[in-house]
Amino acid sequence: MVTVIITDFLALVFLYTQHKTKAKEINFSISVAREGYVFILSYTFKKETLVKQFISYAVGCMFGRYSPDKEGLILANQGETIEDFKEKVPDASFTPDDDNIIPILEDEYFPDDIVRRFKEFLKATFGAESLAGNLEFIAGALSKSKKGSASPEKVIRGYFLKSFFKDHAKTYKKRPIYWLFTSGKGRGFNALVYMHRYNRETLAKMRTDYLLELEAKLDARIGMLGDGSAAEKGRLGKQIEELAAYDEVLHNKSLEYIDIDLDDGVKVNYAKFEGLVGKV
Repeated sequence: MVTVIITDFLALVFLYTQHKTKAKEINFSISVAREGYVFILSYTFKKETLVKQFISYAVGCMFGRYSPDKEGLILANQGETIEDFKEKVPDASFTPDDDNIIPILEDEYFPDDIVRRFKEFLKATFGAESLAGNLEFIAGALSKSKKGSASPEKVIRGYFLKSFFKDHAKTYKKRPIYWLFTSGKGRGFNALVYMHRYNRETLAKMRTDYLLELEAKLDARIGMLGDGSAAEKGRLGKQIEELAAYDEVLHNKSLEYIDIDLDDGVKVNYAKFEGLVGKV
């Protein structure tokens, strides 16, 4: 067990990725000053829990809800855009996703792929020279395997694909603010959308800029595979079938130009996208 004095949130974030302890638990003593008194609050966290909280914070930064350059909430009102973020954080070291759609796929098919963005966040926050070590530290906290055969990027991608949304929905008591649009069990297509930045054009953009593009990329990938890759061709073929079925629903929903009202609550708004989003 490692004991560290934490005085502010940035120091806590720094510890998440920079502390190279092999301990599975970390004991934090946090000093809080109030009205002339100093209180020492002690907490014990599992390293896995801390890393998952850090990943959630990073995703918030990807959407502009948070920024490593400014404390508190940044984009937290309905309809706020990337331009609002730039006004609030003019010299940001890390800029949020411009279209509010972050794909989570089994490979890096798009420039704003979530693992790529996560790596960019780590570099912007802690420096490029520490990226490899930070990825290893984070993957080590997430991995259930003791063999460590998978690369850090693969472990982190697996977490985003299989577990991130479950953890997020649990943390927010089944009222997620980052919505998972997913094609189904095959996980052929997945993308996160921040509800506060959603607009009635989001679904159409998701379809044209991501879903249809992904179908074309998978078709091209199948065409490049040799005769000895029957199993991989079959797997990709099933993904394309899943995407085609999802496209039919997404296309119809996009033509409805769905509006949401945050005052109605998450459950009411999330239900408007039934058939497109993951279960909570």
